[in-house]
Amino acid sequence: MPKISILSYLLAHQWLIALVILWTLPWKGVALWKAARNRSIAWFVVLFLINTLGLLEIIYVFFFSREKSAAAVEADVKNSIEKKII
Repeated sequence: MPKISILSYLLAHQWLIALVILWTLPWKGVALWKAARNRSIAWFVVLFLINTLGLLEIIYVFFFSREKSAAAVEADVKNSIEKKII
C-alpha cells in the first residue's frame, strides 16, 4: 500500500483548506479585536502569531476577554498618561 504524503492529500482535498480558513479567520478576527480593545498586548501577540485552528481564540473570547468597566479604562488611561509625564 503506497504512503500518501500530506501535501498530496491536501492538494487532492483543497476544500479542506478552504473550510479551515473559513473557520479560523472569524475567530482570529474577533479575538484580536477584543485583545486590542482590552489593551492586552501579550494576548494580541500570542493570538496573532500562533495558529491553533481557532481553539486558542475561542478560549480567549469566552474566558479571558472580560470587558473592563468604564472606571477601570479611565484609570488605565490616567496611569498611562502619568507614566509618560514622569
